[in-house]
Amino acid sequence: MKTSAAVIGAGTSGLIAARRLAQLGIETYVYDQKANLGVPVVASGIISINGLNSLKIGYKPAVTNTLFGANIHASNKVMRIKSNVPVAHVLDRQKLNEICKEESEAAGAHVITGKKITENALDEIGNSSIIVGADGPLSIVARHFGMGGISKYILTYKAEFEMSIENSGSVDLFFDNKIAPGFFAWHCPNSEKIMEVGIGIDSKHGNSKAAFYKFMGTDFCKDISETGKKLGEHASIIPIRTAKKIVDEGKEVLLIGDAAGQVKPTTGGGIIYGGNAAMMAANAIYEHVKNSKPLKDYEKKFKRKYATDIRLHALAHALYSKLSAKGIGRAITLLNALGMESFLGEYGDMDSPKTILKRMLTRKK
Repeated sequence: MKTSAAVIGAGTSGLIAARRLAQLGIETYVYDQKANLGVPVVASGIISINGLNSLKIGYKPAVTNTLFGANIHASNKVMRIKSNVPVAHVLDRQKLNEICKEESEAAGAHVITGKKITENALDEIGNSSIIVGADGPLSIVARHFGMGGISKYILTYKAEFEMSIENSGSVDLFFDNKIAPGFFAWHCPNSEKIMEVGIGIDSKHGNSKAAFYKFMGTDFCKDISETGKKLGEHASIIPIRTAKKIVDEGKEVLLIGDAAGQVKPTTGGGIIYGGNAAMMAANAIYEHVKNSKPLKDYEKKFKRKYATDIRLHALAHALYSKLSAKGIGRAITLLNALGMESFLGEYGDMDSPKTILKRMLTRKK
């Protein structure tokens, strides 16, 4: 019987899984082909404070900014959602990964960087260890073990600009399917002096870099183009559908994080869902090794906790993806008239639309 675990991919979810496995006394090895974890930084780092606290990471040294709300733009209409208390942090993702690596190693996990895992190596590792695939949306683990792909992806492109920022407490989201088909564009103050500009498009629409520069040519980006000093730019791919299969009981393989498509389809954010799934997977592996419990328990627990929220996020994404900018603008006007700006500012939850609905129903009563 296999009594050790091999985590393929040393991103946030993989390292959280390794930390928990090591804490439970499971011999754990983590493999990542990058010599320096988190370099280059290709993922944005806006993460809810409540969600971060659920992961039990000592994340505070990685915080570069704190957000109180968001401004949603479409067809010259704006919904301004603002909380009186901080709701999210912007994190330095490289620093966050360094913290997660330190925590997993302190717990006893062995983190091996600069090592590319081939398909032959996976077979060899799988002979003696339970495999946790945490190797991103184009997971070699999922492909090699025949666990199926992810059906829907977003292509993103972003750049950072050094500039003077008047309001660093809010992120701006721009919806226009002629510019960002199937997703949206954004301005995120990563700090008081660094503005991130980014865009996402449905993968079937092709070139995210071209979409990015089209967005940069709009009036929304005029001040940034004229006064900002570009520091760097990056492309990435993010899944917005959960993988069809995240556990293979017979082969003793589990998928977590982006490899499993454990993201919010509205925004592509995956740290909270993926990080919590990583701990569930680690607990299931422990129960499998020590008490012969099925690894499928991990999948059941993940679905029990997140399936409804993921479905609601997917529904919202499908809705805004089909609407024109004018259609979204009209929706903003209606929602503002119904008092949704203040309601979301007070009761919104960026991770859980299920919680928002419950609060709306409770409020009506």
